[in-house]
Amino acid sequence: MSYLKFDKNLMINLEQSLTKEMLRTNQSGAYHCTTIVGCNTRKQHGLLVIPIPEMDDNSHVLLSSLDETVIQHGAPFNLGLHRYKGGVYYPNGHKYIREYDCERVPTHTFRVGGVILKREKIFITNENRILIRYTLVDAHSKTTLQFRPFLAFRGANELCMENSVASRDYHEVQNGIATCMYEGYPTLYMQVSHKPRFVFDPHWYKDIEYIKDQERGIPYTEDLYVPGYFEVDIKKGESIIFSAGTSEVKTRNLSKMYEDEIAPRTPRTSFYNCLKNSAKQFYLSNADGHYLLAGYPWFKIRARDEFMALPGCTISNHHRPDFERIMDTAQEALRRYMADGSHDKHLKGIDLPDVPLWAIWSIQQYAKDAGNAVARERYGALVKEMLQYIIAGKHENLQLQDNGLVSTDGTQKPMSWMNSTHADGKPMIPRTGYLVEFNALWYNALKFAAELYEEVESEQDSVAEWNALSDKVKPSFVETFLNESGYLYDYVNGAYADPSVRPNMIIAAGIDYSPLERRQRKSVLDIVTRELLTPKGLRTLSPKSWGYRPYYLGNPEEREMAYYAGSCRPWLMGFYCDAYIKVFGMGGVNFISRMMIGFEDEMSQGCIGSLSELYDGNPPFIGRGAVSFATNVGGILRVLRLFKNIGLIKM
Repeated sequence: MSYLKFDKNLMINLEQSLTKEMLRTNQSGAYHCTTIVGCNTRKQHGLLVIPIPEMDDNSHVLLSSLDETVIQHGAPFNLGLHRYKGGVYYPNGHKYIREYDCERVPTHTFRVGGVILKREKIFITNENRILIRYTLVDAHSKTTLQFRPFLAFRGANELCMENSVASRDYHEVQNGIATCMYEGYPTLYMQVSHKPRFVFDPHWYKDIEYIKDQERGIPYTEDLYVPGYFEVDIKKGESIIFSAGTSEVKTRNLSKMYEDEIAPRTPRTSFYNCLKNSAKQFYLSNADGHYLLAGYPWFKIRARDEFMALPGCTISNHHRPDFERIMDTAQEALRRYMADGSHDKHLKGIDLPDVPLWAIWSIQQYAKDAGNAVARERYGALVKEMLQYIIAGKHENLQLQDNGLVSTDGTQKPMSWMNSTHADGKPMIPRTGYLVEFNALWYNALKFAAELYEEVESEQDSVAEWNALSDKVKPSFVETFLNESGYLYDYVNGAYADPSVRPNMIIAAGIDYSPLERRQRKSVLDIVTRELLTPKGLRTLSPKSWGYRPYYLGNPEEREMAYYAGSCRPWLMGFYCDAYIKVFGMGGVNFISRMMIGFEDEMSQGCIGSLSELYDGNPPFIGRGAVSFATNVGGILRVLRLFKNIGLIKM
């Protein structure tokens, strides 16, 4: 039995099936995302969504969906599903679904009278092309398939309305057509492995609604253009492949292309395999290098997120070469920024003050896997350069103070990962001055650098400097952040110490080199466990703290207010579990393993096989935001790697 399989009863129940989404990517920024019944519920959903760097830095929906129709004895049975104005669903093709299986590739099995049809979708790696294979499993008479493409040719965060500018022109290519609706867009090639009949029958399908956008209080209705339809006969036992891409393909090669692509896929037959598969989907390679995308369907490459997620999404999957490729690209961007302040065109936010600290933490996780000698040879110089950059006071917003701590100015715009803003761009949470996780990462960076170079005779002066500075940081950290209640202030700015109980303190307790003693770590861990721990990660604010908002709902402003006011983040469980093992040793393993049940349950919810951006802070802890988020996937993979290292599971 498949780990990710859904039967007819769930699929025909739209109240349940429309909440479940699927995501496939090509590791170059293109993706296919929709619900498991094929009804798009977000404007970012689409069958072929691609980046177009020649136009802008955003993704664009070329092919929104493809409606299939089975024709027998002249009777059409449309397998498509859309929501139209007034909440009307049509043509209700979901009622023909008998099973949905997403173990290797998304696979629907339809039954229409005596016809059993299987549909499988796969993205071609590093190519803007999706293949859909149709196999006629059973039929008792002549069967014809009809394909009707719904075209958008728009930005993924925009909507399309019927207009007279859109081009209806097309030209024939091998077993298909090529068309482009607007100038500046690439041509879309739609081809079939068997020679089809294309019928030019142009129509605008109006008032298609996206209920997820409606819930978010943003525009949610659009019109889509259908140029006509393809028609092809299919025999029992035969397979036909439909290709949609930005280049023409030789249709005789489609079958081999499909088989070659599916062969190396990791079946999603376990919790670990689901997350491993999900992690690979964040990989992004282009002409400039290798990166880790922050999340789908609307996030870009963000420097902080990349370094936070990178160890879990690569090393925890036994993919050390992937770490090296991505970090090799990132270190060049870091060096350029430190040299002249230039910003990388892909790696956004490289100027944020904690980015070098997270980069060093990421390299530290690499060193634990590859060994200090390998890590020093490959990234030691970068670690040293970043530390000296901070110590010399060259970072524009990370200042080393006399007490050894580092401070930042977050009054005008957010500087930490808690980056929600008001309409004027001012931070909703004005974390400024000494930030608890900044200084925990700073202490850890100094200690790790000293460890990395402790055996290098020529670097002993630097090692001595880092050790002396860390010796100053440790007591200053405790004096500044540890309060009488036994937990850590979230930030301290002059005489003001923020008493909000937030999860940033767990980073100080769980990091490899903690400025806290074991008793202090336990005290922090106890508070976090009592007030922040949920089955979906740590709350961003305690229910006992002022301003707690557990549900990420409402219009954009309301959701921005709730973003860090109580919603849960799974990635913090990586540091929580590290802290728990440090405090309780092997005695804490059973408790941590029980906490993973909530995340495994999530594999069949939300975006199946992955983890959402955030979860509500109160039951039933529903996933919200981006459907698949790299730091969360990476954080939980780090926990599973911890389990492997202590012999609890096999990977």
